[in-house]
Amino acid sequence: MTPALVVVGAGPRGTGVLERIAANLAEVYGDHPLDIHLVDPHPPGGGRIWRHDQSPLLWMNSHAEDVTLFTDDTVEMAGPVTPGPDLAAWAAAYRESTLPPPAVAAGPELDAEIRGLTPAGFASRRLQSAYLGWVHARVRAALPPQVTVHEHRRAAVRVEGAPDGLQRVWPAGSDTPLTADAVLFTLGHLDTEPDDEQRALTAFAARHGLTHLPPAYTADSDLSALAPGAPVLVRGLGLAFVDLMVLVTEGRGGRYTTGADGRLVYHPSGAEPVLYAGSRRGVPYRSKIGYGWQGDPPPLPRFLTAEVVDALHATAGPGGPDFTRDLWPLIDKELGWAHYHRLFTTRPGATRIAWDDFAEKYAAAVPLSEELRTLVATAVPDPADRLDLAALDRPLAGTVHPDPAALQTALRAHIAADLDRRHDPAHSPDLAIFLGLLSVYGQLLRLGDSGQRWHGFFSYLASGPPGPWLRQLAALSEAGIVHFLGPDTAFTADEESGLFRAASPAVPGHHVEARVLVEARLPDAAAVRSADPLPRGLLGDGAATGPGGLLRVDPADGRLLGLGGLPHPRRFALGPHTDARGAGAFTRPRTNSSSFRQNDATARALLALLRGTGERVPVPVPSPSRGTHVPDQ
Repeated sequence: MTPALVVVGAGPRGTGVLERIAANLAEVYGDHPLDIHLVDPHPPGGGRIWRHDQSPLLWMNSHAEDVTLFTDDTVEMAGPVTPGPDLAAWAAAYRESTLPPPAVAAGPELDAEIRGLTPAGFASRRLQSAYLGWVHARVRAALPPQVTVHEHRRAAVRVEGAPDGLQRVWPAGSDTPLTADAVLFTLGHLDTEPDDEQRALTAFAARHGLTHLPPAYTADSDLSALAPGAPVLVRGLGLAFVDLMVLVTEGRGGRYTTGADGRLVYHPSGAEPVLYAGSRRGVPYRSKIGYGWQGDPPPLPRFLTAEVVDALHATAGPGGPDFTRDLWPLIDKELGWAHYHRLFTTRPGATRIAWDDFAEKYAAAVPLSEELRTLVATAVPDPADRLDLAALDRPLAGTVHPDPAALQTALRAHIAADLDRRHDPAHSPDLAIFLGLLSVYGQLLRLGDSGQRWHGFFSYLASGPPGPWLRQLAALSEAGIVHFLGPDTAFTADEESGLFRAASPAVPGHHVEARVLVEARLPDAAAVRSADPLPRGLLGDGAATGPGGLLRVDPADGRLLGLGGLPHPRRFALGPHTDARGAGAFTRPRTNSSSFRQNDATARALLALLRGTGERVPVPVPSPSRGTHVPDQ
């Protein structure tokens, strides 16, 4: 019988592993027949999140030149490199007619967008869907004739182990399972069942005839309950909020013009609701940096190296290193190293001592110590040039305003200052911090998942919206369509009034009430609360979870781990539902992508298993010494 692999999830992560299977096939598997079954209700390549069928107003938040699904010679892996175009290069080749058209019908709008895309531009998610569909088709075409790929446009609902050790995967609505020698779960972002707080809010809404929209991918949310002119409370100011903002403003017929002073002006259609948005920080994510790197990058990693992380892991207890005690001080010092290396290199007039002298003393100082703070204060006289991660993370901490209008003015000033800074190369230490964040992320992946504090901090600084969207947000604030609530906003269900209520200590005594509450964030990836029956079935069949309810996997090759810590012989998983979730499906070119390293290791392990030896091919444990990039959607 021909060996068979079932891949559950044919989106970008499944496509990435398929690309690595094609690249490693000859070396690891040979020229034997192989059946590959792709099980996914959505079109292959883009999957659910990057499907073509969504609003053209929804963009990526990565520059076109920073998006690729192809490996390069920076990737530390055992398999061969198979180069290919990034999104910008693909669009350029499309314009020059040196590549075939995308797998989806382009149509005049998408065709025009492809032709107008620049390397520093932001593509729509529909355009990214076309790119990913093209990549998938190219990967399929690279497979030799003895490999047969079968598509099943259905969801997988359960997997069972047979007495002979083979796996049986049941597509939805099918009476016949797929029999597999190995199964790879690349499920992507999944919906989850509500937690206790969300259930209580939904029940409150049902009792009082209100609307509560729980966490969801915004493009899938039913926004019809957000009536024109009606107040809507929104919890969250990240990327899901930006999607919501776009869909209920420009998506409902509003438009922007540029005023005489160069600022955007929003012209309402009259169909917009009025959004009152708050969060823990009270500010939107930081803008994407709008300039490229010039000169030598900071020498990273310096303090949070693979050896340091491995040593911390080896000496920690069963729960691993404590983030606050063991990791955060090193993260602070690593990001400071990146910041000050760039500052001393590009703006020597802003410093009082030579870099070599500073670097020696900085390296010797204890992280977060008074000695380190004194050194920085002595060497960098202007406080504005010093790195203060606490202030950067919580820019409104402790601020109080006399009324909501004053808060709106302050928030618009904050957005304007952030946009100016993130688009001015004179502040290139900010880009150095970004590179430091990538390096730190790559190192922390060695520990599995590092928790929500780190993911939130990283996303806030490194995965913010494109600058044009923040300019739109400021214009919507000026037009009275968006109102900021402030930091530490508390959202409550008020039984006395029968309404949702929101208040922030930034404006004492002020609160807003509304009949609609929107949770503007993606569902968490906890397998224990997944709305998909497949992850829950894996748990019932002995799969283990780690912190946050994520599926535990072997970092060497992505095998699912059982309750005793032993790897499953035939089940593998990669993606946000696992404790290796930090690695995104696609990445920036030439960054030694951790996701590509994982894809290669998993592909080689799968091929070794399918080869029939039952052996595990030795694959290098990813050594993220050159950093990594985590895409934002």
